[in-house]
Parts: sequence; structure tokens; C-alpha cells
Amino acid sequence: MSHDQASYLELLARGADAEAYDRPALLARASGAGAEALASLEHAKQLALRVRAELEGRRRREAELSALFETAHDLAGLRDLDAVLRAIVQRARSLLGTEVAYLSLNDPAAGDTYMRVTEGSVSARFQQLRLGMGEGLGGLVAQTARPYVTDSYFDDARFEHTRTIDTAVSDEGLVAILGVPLMLGSQVIGVLFAADRRARVFEREQVALLGSFAAHAAVAIDTANLLAETRSALAELERANEIIRDHSGVIERASEVHDRLTEVVLRGGGVHDVAAALSEVLDGTVEFTDTDLEATGTDGRAVRHGQDWVAAVSAGGELLGALVLRNHPELDPVDQRTMERAAMVTSLLLLARRSAHDAEQRVRGELLDDLLDAPDRDPRLLRERAARLRADLDAPHVVLAARIDGPDAGTSGTSGTSDRETADRRTADRQRLWSAASHLAATRSGLAAARDGGTVLLLPLGPDDSAADLARQTSRQLSGTVRESVTVGASAPVLAPAGDPSPIAGAYAQARRCLDALRLLGRSGQGAAAQDLGFLGLLLADPGDIDGFVRRTMGEVVDYDRRRGTDLVRTLDAYFASGMSPARTKDDLHVHVNTVAQRLERIGRLLGPDWQSPARSLEIQLALRLHAMSAAVAH
Repeated sequence: MSHDQASYLELLARGADAEAYDRPALLARASGAGAEALASLEHAKQLALRVRAELEGRRRREAELSALFETAHDLAGLRDLDAVLRAIVQRARSLLGTEVAYLSLNDPAAGDTYMRVTEGSVSARFQQLRLGMGEGLGGLVAQTARPYVTDSYFDDARFEHTRTIDTAVSDEGLVAILGVPLMLGSQVIGVLFAADRRARVFEREQVALLGSFAAHAAVAIDTANLLAETRSALAELERANEIIRDHSGVIERASEVHDRLTEVVLRGGGVHDVAAALSEVLDGTVEFTDTDLEATGTDGRAVRHGQDWVAAVSAGGELLGALVLRNHPELDPVDQRTMERAAMVTSLLLLARRSAHDAEQRVRGELLDDLLDAPDRDPRLLRERAARLRADLDAPHVVLAARIDGPDAGTSGTSGTSDRETADRRTADRQRLWSAASHLAATRSGLAAARDGGTVLLLPLGPDDSAADLARQTSRQLSGTVRESVTVGASAPVLAPAGDPSPIAGAYAQARRCLDALRLLGRSGQGAAAQDLGFLGLLLADPGDIDGFVRRTMGEVVDYDRRRGTDLVRTLDAYFASGMSPARTKDDLHVHVNTVAQRLERIGRLLGPDWQSPARSLEIQLALRLHAMSAAVAH
């Protein structure tokens, strides 16, 4: 490496501006360097700029993930809804680099929309704005339930302008505005905005990031509503207790019910324990069911259904199940109320179990994220956190990368399917995969986290298992759970992650390369480690010279395509795929056979006369696979 080329590493190390990368070449040209040296410097410059862009992108994604994790943490400890919404709006403004961010909510009772939170606003009129439903850019977002962006608000005729809105926007001086919907199910409850006082173009990643913050805001609002409903249910339960205490004839029986249910809760019992206790109190057979719920509503009232009595177990309008008293056609009002109270207790137990499960999954994901992203953490603290999750990080582990490879994986809108529907499907698939992986990790004393469009797992390696065995088992189990084809790539074993977490990030990169190789080799839906992939697996296990191997083997062809905009690499791939038949190659490429001949002649001049010999052609075909894999990983 020359001194001038090394200067690019110095620029990267100190985080220099992009303009600084022109200086080494300018100095070399001024000192009379030759064309070959200048070309080498230009190549080094482009590589350095690519590394710089990748580092900047990672720093930006790290900041975005950190903000989203902080927001999720705020939601987990939700106490003050306004404080959570303010934090969401502040983080959105900071990460998108806009001058203003704000959030509006629909008011169904008043039939309009109002500003709930603003950040960076200087206009009192804007901060107190109320507008009719369907008006302005926010009205278009609410109407379509899709994000909308305008780089010049007053020149945009896609939405309804009104004097009230335009005056407020003018007072604030806003020009470019991005709005994304706040969704509860299929209902739009408000809009989250980011805006600038100058024209600007919002990138797709920024739209997606603001959408993530909007989803958190919707969860915060829904959680606050659920807490209010739970408090209301508890208040109703207390009122019921007061009424019962006022009726001296039923005090003793009501006290017995209360004591039994409280005992069940305090000793850590579950919903079936509540049903058993209720069976004794009502002198009948009570069952909890989460199927066959046609006879239930969501209000928790005990209703008669044939010879049975049914009380819905629900929370926040969601039906979680029902308590069913079998073959007991007569039930006095006190016993009906007893069933209803038991249904409330059951709903609280189910919510607590769900919250505990979600919290454990989140904690497992956070620990794995720390092992991947912050390997310098104190090993003692890592062991303590792992011990609380029943994970032994001093034992050998394997890192596995998993991804769903369904029929529409990796495609945008297909025939009859919109881009939004496809994106929703992908999001749902990733959520299901993460949930299944988290459950598998919990049962195997491992860890799991959502990452890079799929899921990463850290699982202990049994004494009789190999990394490849573990990958195949994981692929089968996840595929069976999510009922989709799940591809799993495994790393080589990591001996003691708690003592030295630094190899885990490299092991994850190896597992992802193995995952991408499986998909390129037509083995989607399978599990494998690098050792299963032959010579390709050796290169995946130690990728230090993959680019060098590709350059030495077919770099002239790749460079020729890049310079001339030709299609020689694709022709070469089709030629080998067709059994080195020009006639079949021209059919695959849909070109004339003379065009194929001309391209093969050019390839021969670039690669040398022996390029079709068995030894050379084997190397070239392997280089083609590796080149295709590198391109897939880059995208």
C-alpha cells in the first residue's frame, strides 16, 4: 500500500468530509504521478468513499434504532401519555433533521382534528389549530391511511386547502411537509408530521422511520386507553364489592369468592385455577375456553346460552376467551356477578402473562443486541443478565440467521397485490418469525432478536450436535411454527460468549453469508452451516479474500461491464447454465446467436484462450456464484 493510498485510511479514521478525499489524487497529479498510479489512487478513493458512506449509514441506523428502543422503553414504563408523545415527536424531529415536528389527533366527539404535540413551532395560531376532518395534507393521510409528502405545500393541489390551515401554515413558515398515519387496527386516529421551512425531499428511509415513530405513538395511545379501561374495570369491580357489602345476606359468600380468587392470584395461579375455584363456589363445572366463542360479547357480562352460562374474558375490546359454567341453567344475580368478577380477574391474569412474556422476549432481544453491538460490556454483568434468563453464556453457542422465504419473499407488488399489501405481509411475517424464534430461544435457554429483515438467534450447542445439525433443527421448528418456509444459516461455534463476546458479531456475519448462499444455491427453506457448502462454505467461513478471488478470476469481465454498460457477466452465467451451448444461451438471453458469439469472443480476449478449459471454467463458475452473492448482500 502506497503512502498516498494510506492517506485515505487516515481520512476515514478522522471522519473527514467527502471533499477531502479528492486531495490525495490532486497532490499526486501535481507531483507528476503516472496514469497507473492515478488510476490506483482513484480506485482507492472510491473504495474509501464507499466505506465512509457505509459507516455513516450504520451510525445513522444505530441512532434510529437507539431512538426506537428508547421509545419502546418509554412505552414499557408508560405513566404519562403526554410525556411519551412529546418524546416521540422530539426524537422524530431530531433524527429527520427537520425544523418542526407535530402530532394531531382526531376528536370524534367534536368531529374535527386538533394539535396534540408540537416541537419547534413558533406560531401560537399553529399550535392551537383545529381543523375539519379531511382537510389539508393531514386529511389526505387520514383519508387514504398512507403517508404523503409535499416539497411545496402551497403549490400542491392534491389536498383540500382552507383559509384556516393555510394561514396557520403560513404563520409557521412551513414549505415541505411529510405526514404519516397513526393507526389503531384499520382506523386512523391521527397523523404524525415532520416539516421544514424550506423545500426538501424526504427519502424513503425517513418516511419509514417517521412511520415507526407513528406506530409507537399509536401504541402509546392504545396502551393509555387500555390502562384507563382496566382502571374502569377495577373501579367497577370495587363498586360491585360495595353493593355486595350492602346486602348482608350475601356478604359471607362474596367474601369467600374474593378470598378464593385472591388466593389464586397471590400463589401465582393461572386461568384454569380461577375456573377450578369458581367451580367450587358455584357448585358446578366451570371451564376456560379460547375457542367456540359465538355466544359471548366483549362486555364481560354473564349471559345464558342454552343450559350453560358464559362470561366473556376481554380487555380493551379484545376477546381473550370465556368462562363457561356447564349444565347449570339457573343462576341468581349474585352468582352471575361472581362469574363476571372471575372473568375480570382472568383477563388481568392473561394480560399479566402476556406482558411478562413480551417483557422476557424484549429482554432476550436486548441482551443479544448488546452482545452483537457492544462486545466491550462487562462480562460479569452479561453473565448476570443471562442467568436471569436461564442462559449459560459460558457454554459453546452457535449464531443463526433466519428469514422467511415465502412465495412473495423479496418481491414488491405482484399481480393483484399492492405494494402496501406486500409490505404489510412482510411486516407480519417478520413479526411471526420473531415471535416463533423468541419462543424457541426461551425453550432452548438461548436468545433471539429481530434484525436485518429477519431474526438472529444465539443457541447453546449440545454435546452431540454440530452447527449444521442445529441449523437444520431450527429451520424445521420455525417453519412448522410459522407455517412458512424458513431458511437458516449457522456460524461456526462460539466457545464462551460471556468471556469474550467479540466473535459474536463476526459469527452473525458468517451466518448471514451462509443464509444468502443457501438462497442463491436454490436451497431456500433449509438450514445449513458453512461446512455443508463445500468449497463455497470454506470461503464463507473466512471471506477475507472472496473479493480478491473474484477479481483475479473474472475481474476483467466485471470491469468491462462496469465501464461499457455491457452484459458480459450475465452472458457468461447463462452460457455455463446452458451447458456451454451458444444456441441455448441465446434463447435464455433473448438475443441473436451472433450476439452471443461476439460476446463470447470478447470474454475470451478478456479472460485468455484457456477460459473454457475444465479447471478455468470451474474457477469462473465459482467466481460467478460469489459475485452474485456479493451483489445480493449489498442490496
